[in-house]
Amino acid sequence: MTARRRSGSSTDAGSARHIPVLLAEVLASLKPHDGATYIDGTFGAGGYTSAILKVADCAVLALDRDPSAILGSEPVRQAFGDRLTLVESRFSELDEVAREQGVAPVDGVVLDIGVSSMQIDQAERGFSFMSDGPLDMRMSSSGMSAADVVNDFDEEDLADIIYALGEERRSRAVARGIVRARTESPIKTTRALAEIVSRALGGRRGDEQHPATRTFQALRIYVNDELGELARALSAAERVLKPGGRLVVVTFHSLEDRIVKRFLQERSGKESQGSRHLPPQSVKLSAPSFEIVNPRPLTPLKEELEVNPRARSARLRAAVRTDAPPWPLDEAQLGVPVVKD
Repeated sequence: MTARRRSGSSTDAGSARHIPVLLAEVLASLKPHDGATYIDGTFGAGGYTSAILKVADCAVLALDRDPSAILGSEPVRQAFGDRLTLVESRFSELDEVAREQGVAPVDGVVLDIGVSSMQIDQAERGFSFMSDGPLDMRMSSSGMSAADVVNDFDEEDLADIIYALGEERRSRAVARGIVRARTESPIKTTRALAEIVSRALGGRRGDEQHPATRTFQALRIYVNDELGELARALSAAERVLKPGGRLVVVTFHSLEDRIVKRFLQERSGKESQGSRHLPPQSVKLSAPSFEIVNPRPLTPLKEELEVNPRARSARLRAAVRTDAPPWPLDEAQLGVPVVKD
C-alpha cells in the first residue's frame, strides 16, 4: 500500500496533494525525538517522512510498493541524505525490511492506509472513474488488474467481492450487469465499467455519490489485497517496535478503521468484539502488547477540511508498545473478509 496524501494547501502550485492528512496529529502521536529511528510504511510523496525528519535529528526507513513513488523520491532523498533509507516493498514486510537494513527494533511506525491522491489523479492508473483510463488499479506494477477481475471472475465471486469489500448492498445486480456487458465486449476502461455499474443500479440521483463508487473501492481493495496487507502490517509493526515505541495509523474508510480498532482493542487487553463476518467467539488473551493512546479516533479539524474535502473520512488511531511478546496474527479474527483467492 502507498501513502494517501490528502490534505492542505501549499505554496507550490499543484503540490497540495503532497501534504499528508492529519500531519500535526500524526507528529503529536508519534513524538519524534533525536537519535530515534522510525518507519514510514507508506512513503508516497514523502510528506510524513519529511515532517518527521524536520522535527527531530532522527532516521526514517520508508517503504512503498509503488515504483513511481520510489522514482519520484529524489527531492526528499537530497533534502535528508543518509538519514532517509527508502525501499520498494509492501508495508506488510516492514519488520523484515527493518532487520535487513539493520535498524530493528524501531521507535515508531506510521501507516497511512489506502490509495494515494497521486494515484487517483493519474488516469492511466485506472483507480478513478472521474476520468477515463485503463481498468488497472494496481498499486505495484505486477499482479492481477481490475480488468482481469471483471472480465474473468464468475458472477457469484464478483458479487461476493463487491459486497464484502465495497459494502454494496446491490452487489448481485452489479455483478449481473458486468457479466452481461462483457459477453458483448471485454470491459477495458474505467468509464466503461462506471457506466455499466450505473445502469445496473438505476443511475445517479441528485447529489448522491456516483453509483460506481463502492464497486471501484471493492475492486481496488481486492486487486491490492489492502485489508490483508493492513492486518499483516499491523502485526509486523507489533514485532518491530521496541517497548515504548509508538504505532500511528491513519485510515480512510470503515473497513480499514474496524481492523485497526479491533487489532488495538485485542492487543491492549480489551475483550474481543469479534467480526461481523464471523460468529461471536472468545479470544484467549495474551499479555497486552499495546496501550491505546486515543480510545476515540482523531479526525481532521474544520480548517483542514476546508482546504481538502478528501480528508473528511480520515481517522487516526495510536498506541504504545509494551514489553509483552507479540501476539499471533489471525486475519479472520481482525475482520479481514474472506473472498475468492
